[in-house]
Amino acid sequence: MKIKRIACHQVDLPLHEGSYKWSGGKSVSVFDSTIVQVETDTGIVGHGEVCPLGPFYLPAYAKGVRAGVKELAPHLIGSDPTQLTCLNQRMDAALKGHPYVKSGIDIACWDILGQVAGQPVCTLLGGRYGDDFVLYRAISQEDPDAMAAKVAGYREEGYRRFQLKVGGNADTDIERIHAVSKLMQPGDKLIADANTGWLMHEAARVVRGVADVDVYIEQPCLSYDECLSIRRRTNHPFVLDEVVDGIEMLARGYADKAMDVVNIKISKFGGLTRAKLARDLCVSLGIAVTIEDSWGGDITTAAIAHLAHSTPPAFLFTATDFNSYVTISTAEGAPQRDHGRMAASTASGIGVSPRWDVLGEPIVEVV
Repeated sequence: MKIKRIACHQVDLPLHEGSYKWSGGKSVSVFDSTIVQVETDTGIVGHGEVCPLGPFYLPAYAKGVRAGVKELAPHLIGSDPTQLTCLNQRMDAALKGHPYVKSGIDIACWDILGQVAGQPVCTLLGGRYGDDFVLYRAISQEDPDAMAAKVAGYREEGYRRFQLKVGGNADTDIERIHAVSKLMQPGDKLIADANTGWLMHEAARVVRGVADVDVYIEQPCLSYDECLSIRRRTNHPFVLDEVVDGIEMLARGYADKAMDVVNIKISKFGGLTRAKLARDLCVSLGIAVTIEDSWGGDITTAAIAHLAHSTPPAFLFTATDFNSYVTISTAEGAPQRDHGRMAASTASGIGVSPRWDVLGEPIVEVV
């Protein structure tokens, strides 16, 4: 089996709530997503998706996905898409860095491997644990009462994990955390995610100001060392996200006892192959994981579901369902939330079929 064609389709994903706001005044109202299609000489086709959270969050941007795939694809034509390690080594040799560019191709090749094996991807990633898994809901940054109202609404829909977007004014963030904490019930989990937005003195004030609250502190500052300094000042459970972009940082964080939970964003690691490696290392080290990505629609949600459903439940802190945040469906067969939980498809591959009437013609095509 050989790759004979790689294409990219672009789709805009508007948000149900109108906009998504986080630290530093950043916000997005429409996400620019890229659907990657990998076609083989046997007629089997796989699909992946990459959707950066705007150009100002991680070192990734939407047009860069398409430009990178156009640069990378000629080096992959003729390769066996089921040889995932070989394929990733070939991508790394052809394009240094830029893991997010490679992610959609890697996911599409896992989709192909699953179809060839006649198995859902979660089976190939380690096996399916249970019937479903728990989701979190990200709460866009607003005033404290508005965020509390959003949490109350999503609790009614079945969510029990809430990720508050903080990282603004320290006094207001303390109010946000306190306002929402009053709504929490046994079994709920509250995460205050600063998305790198606090300076160290601000983060220190916040963790002191919520010392009596049962809350996880996520990525308070920009750098690893700054986050580590806050970790050492608080007894709150600690989550790292943006600074963990590979196995080296995972090993460093474990050695420093820098975190209790790690967020594994599939595209940040370069696809399912390396996200699985990071997940498996965390499990072996006793670190819980959140399985997610920067953003996306149906295909990203399907990839998240397979990695999450193949994670031992004791180590799966939570996962996310991005397709419920957006107004456009890009694929049939994608997993859907059900009372704050979700399940990976039991069909072979990642289990989705793109809606070509939504995606239209490719804007990148390499044969």
